[in-house]
Amino acid sequence: MSNGARMRYLSAAAIAGASALVLTACGSGGDAAVGGGSDDGDVTLEFAQWWEPELPDGAFRELMDTFEDENPGITVELLSGPYASTKEQVLAGAAAGTMSDVVGLDGAWVSDFAKQGAIADLSALMADDGFDDGQLVSQVQVDGSTYMIPVVNFVYPMFTNDDLLAQAGVDAPPSTRTEFQDAAEGITALGDNTYGWVLPLSLEAPNGVQNDVMSWVWASGGSMLDDGQPALTGNPDVESGVQFVADLWDAGVVAPGSFTMKEQDKVEEFTNGRVGMMIDSLAHVTTIQEANPDLDFSISAIPAEDGYTGERGIPYASWGIGVAENSEHKAEAMKLVEFLMSEETNAKLSSIANAFPGNTESVPDFVEDNELFATAFEIYQDGYPANEFTGLPVAEELMRQLGEQLQKSLNGDQSVDDALAAAQEQWESEF
Repeated sequence: MSNGARMRYLSAAAIAGASALVLTACGSGGDAAVGGGSDDGDVTLEFAQWWEPELPDGAFRELMDTFEDENPGITVELLSGPYASTKEQVLAGAAAGTMSDVVGLDGAWVSDFAKQGAIADLSALMADDGFDDGQLVSQVQVDGSTYMIPVVNFVYPMFTNDDLLAQAGVDAPPSTRTEFQDAAEGITALGDNTYGWVLPLSLEAPNGVQNDVMSWVWASGGSMLDDGQPALTGNPDVESGVQFVADLWDAGVVAPGSFTMKEQDKVEEFTNGRVGMMIDSLAHVTTIQEANPDLDFSISAIPAEDGYTGERGIPYASWGIGVAENSEHKAEAMKLVEFLMSEETNAKLSSIANAFPGNTESVPDFVEDNELFATAFEIYQDGYPANEFTGLPVAEELMRQLGEQLQKSLNGDQSVDDALAAAQEQWESEF
C-alpha cells in the first residue's frame, strides 16, 4: 500500500487505522506497575495475548526465544488465553491499571483504553526509540497519536461459487456493483432455493454491518467519518453503498434469514452451495475446503461503484499490539513491539498465522504455495486495509444501532435516508 493511500485512510478514519473480532488478555493482578526486574538489571516483560493458542504448538514461544537471544537481559513471560475468556479480564485490567507490559489489542477497545489512560502513546515511544513508522501498513490512532499497531491482518475479500456463476452465465467474479447485481440475479434465477448473496444482520453479533454493509462503501474509497465524527448523512458514498444493499434486498437476491444470521451462518450457507457470493474472512478458506472439498470457489476484490478506478478498501480484522501505561519497562516493551514488526519476524508470524503482515516489506510464505492466498495477497497489496470501526468508542454498539435501523428499512418501515438519519443521531450521542 502506498504512503498516500495509508495517510488518506488514516485521515479519513481519523481515529481508526487498521479488523474485528479479537480481545486482549490482561496481566494478573497485583501492583499497578507490572513486569519484573532484578538487582542485576534484568527485566521480565509480561505479554498478554490470545495469539499463542491459535498458532502451531511452540511457534510463538520460538519467536520470543529469538527476541530474548537478540536482547540479553530481557525475558518475555507469555500470558496466553483463548479469546472468549479474556474479555472481562482485559476490561478489569484496564480499569485497575494492572495490564501486562505488552498486550494484544482489538481495535474496538483502543479508544476507550486510551481515554482511560490504560495504554501508552506509541507515537511517543516510537519517536524516543527512533523507529521508522513508514514501514507499518497501518496504525490505530486516537487524537492524532498511535495507541495500537496491527501486527497481522485477516482480510475479508469476496468469495464466489464458480460453478453457480457458470450456471448463471457469468464467466468471472464481478468487479463492479452492476456486475455483482447481475450475477446475483442470475444465480437466484437458477431456483432450487439458491441465492446470489448472503447478508448476516444479527443484532446479537452485529459485525455484519462492518463486514457486509459498510465494506461496499470502503471498496469504492468512501468513508463513514468526517474529521473523526459520524458522517452517515449528507454523504454520497455512504448513501449509495447502503442503498445498493437495499436494492439487492428488494431484488430478492439475498438469502433468507438475514435478520438473525451471524457470520458462521453465512459461511455454512456458502459452504453448502446455497449462495453464490459472500464477503468473508480469508481465515475461513481452509475451513470451507475441508468441509466441502468439491466446492469450486474463487477470491476477488469486493466490487466497486461503477466507474471507480482508485484503490479499494478491504475489510480486515487484526492482531493488534500495545504497551500498558502502567508498565515500568516501556522502553523494553517497545523493543518487543519493534521486533514483532520487523520485516523478517513479521513475515514469519504472518506465515504461521495464515494472515497478512503489518510490515509493508514482509511477504508470508503461503502466498507462494496457495493460489487463493496468493490472489488475496495481491488484492491486499493493491488496495488498503479498511475498517473504520476500529478505534471508535463503543464500536460494537455503533454497528448494532446502524443494523437495527437498516433492518427497519429492509423491512419496509422506513427509507434508507431515514435509517441513516436515525443512526446518525444515535452515533452522535456516543461520540
